[in-house]
Order: sequence, then structure tokens, then C-alpha cells
Amino acid sequence: MLMLRRKTINSISRDKKLEKNAIERSKFRLPSFSRAKLSLQEQSLFARRLSLLVKAGMPILESINILKKQAKSLSNKKMFETIFHDVSNGQFLSKSLGRFSKVFGSFAVNIIKVGETSGTLSENLKYLSQELDKKRELKRKITGALVYPLFIMVAAFAVSALLTVYLFPKLLPVFQSLKVELPFTTRALLGLSTFLIKFGFFLLAGLIAAFFLFIFLLRFRRFKFQLDRFFLRLPLVGLLLKHYYLANICRTLGLLLKSQVRVLEAVQITADTTANLIYERELRNLHRDITKGGTFSKYFEKNERLFPVLVSEMLSVGEATGNLSETLLYLSEIYEQELNDETKRLSNVIEPAMMILMGLMIGFIAISIITPIYEVTQHLSPR
Repeated sequence: MLMLRRKTINSISRDKKLEKNAIERSKFRLPSFSRAKLSLQEQSLFARRLSLLVKAGMPILESINILKKQAKSLSNKKMFETIFHDVSNGQFLSKSLGRFSKVFGSFAVNIIKVGETSGTLSENLKYLSQELDKKRELKRKITGALVYPLFIMVAAFAVSALLTVYLFPKLLPVFQSLKVELPFTTRALLGLSTFLIKFGFFLLAGLIAAFFLFIFLLRFRRFKFQLDRFFLRLPLVGLLLKHYYLANICRTLGLLLKSQVRVLEAVQITADTTANLIYERELRNLHRDITKGGTFSKYFEKNERLFPVLVSEMLSVGEATGNLSETLLYLSEIYEQELNDETKRLSNVIEPAMMILMGLMIGFIAISIITPIYEVTQHLSPR
């Protein structure tokens, strides 16, 4: 009896040990999945390659295996190995991709799901690739329009700080030896130079701390919500961002509805894939409104600040004629063109403004340095 009890205890402890080891192994594997990441370009290439392989008659398993071999990072290889394992066990590709929704997104997963159920997987993958390319192009335009001026501004301040901290102090003994009253611009630059020399390190440390604090606060939904609201209310940038989000929302909704996805599910997916929390909230409210019998056009009429009159009017026509998906795709094209025009206008306005700002900053430093020297030379008389 004692021997039996010992065997039972040993068996239980061995099972617990095996279970613990399995948990540890799963913990070890999870990070490789969590680090898996595909850019919009890589997602587009994935959809395009898979579409070509499926269209060529290659089995889906062989297609995924080829894509796994082409993956560059170890985490992405692990992800494709998991997808290969799932599909080989009889799962749908869309269901396996759903495990990595943070990598592929709900929109892509549902487009592939529709393609699998309707027998048009190759066509849907090709369509998905084209739409991801459009989304990437839109993102590139909005980033270029906003980042370029910021880069010019940072460069201007960096050059000005360099001249103020390193060049001006070397000329200071010359000014002091002149024993004349310095102009206001020179005295102002002297005060700024002294402040930067004494407290520049603390100022730089404060800016770095503020940057990391900003990154930390972005994790909080309430802070990001207020930040999204602030950007949408900016004079030029707000209109640019509004048209960017409207183009993405209309295209996503239109494609999902065109792929025979149910209206409520399409709105839910669009809300999940929208980066701006203000528009995400409005889409979730639209979802609730539709469940109560509401329509797109009636809901968008209530919020003309985020959804212009053109949206509600066009959607009203689309709902009346039964061409809601085509109307949404047409609206996306309109706002894409608006975005193109606005990025050009913004560049035409900001570039001269940045040049003027840089000229004023450098000119102020140059005048502050040259003026006292010029005044002294005016009072010098040849012997």
C-alpha cells in the first residue's frame, strides 16, 4: 500500500513537472510570435505572391511553405510555420491568419475569408494587395507632408543653437574688449548664449524626458483620444488628416460590402482597423445606430464636423439606389484626390515659410555678431 502511494505521488509530481515544462516552452515560443511584424509593403507582397501561386494552381500548403522560406526574420518564419501547421490540419487560411490579426489586420483576414468561402481566393488576394498598396501610398503622402516641415524646423533650431553655443562665445572676448555699448540684438543673443551654456544640458535632458513621457502616455487610450482630437482641430493639418481617414474608412467599408460582408460586421471591422480614436468612436456609434434601424446617411448628417455634407448626401443616394459599396469606393477616390491636392498645397505653403523662418533665425544671429563690429569700425579714423 505504501509502495502504491509512493508511485502515485511520483506520478503526480512527474505530471506536474511535465506540465510546468510545457508551460515554460510555450512561454519561450510566445515572444517569437509577438515579435512577428509585416509592414504594409510586406503585407502587399505576401498577398500578391500568394495570389500568383494560387492562380498558378499550386496547393495552398506549398504556397505558404514557399512564403515561409522567403521570410527574412526568425519571428516571421515561426509565424508562417504556425500558419502552415494550422492549414495542414484542416483549418481555413483566414482562421489561422486571425491568430495574427495584429500582423495582418482584421480587414485582410475578412477579405481572405470571403475569398475562401466564395472560391475567389486568388482574385481577393490580388485585390487585397492593390488596396494595401493604395493605403501605403496614402500613408507615405501624409507622412511626407508632415515630417518634412518638422525636419526642416528641427534642423533650423539645431544650426541656430550650434552658432549660439559654440561660435558666439568665441567672439565674446572681442566684443568685451571694444568697451562700447552693445546693440540690443547682441545683448539678447548674449543672454541666450549664457543661458544655453549654463542650462543647456538640463534643457536637453528635459526635452528627452518629455519625449519619453509622451511615448509612455501614448499607451493610455484617453491621452491618445485627446491627441487625435487636437490634431484634427489644427488649421491645415486637421483637414489633411480628416481626408486621409475618410479615404481609408470609405475604401475599407466599400470593399467589405462589395465582398458580401454583412453591414454590421463591415462597420465593426472598419472601426477595428481605424487608427484615429475619434473616428473609431463614431464608427462604433454608427454600429449601434444601425442595429436600431438607422442608416449611414442619417447618422453622418449628425456630425458634419467629421463627416462633410458630401458624405451623407452621396451615401443617401447610394442607399436609395442599392449601390452603397460603389458609392463608398467613389467617395474614397474623391478624398484621395483631395489629399493629393492638399499635400501639394501644404508643401507650397510650408516650404517658403520654413525658408523664411530659417532666414530670420540665421539673420538675427548674423546681425547680432556683425552690428557691434560695424559700429566700432565706423568710429575708427585713419591716421
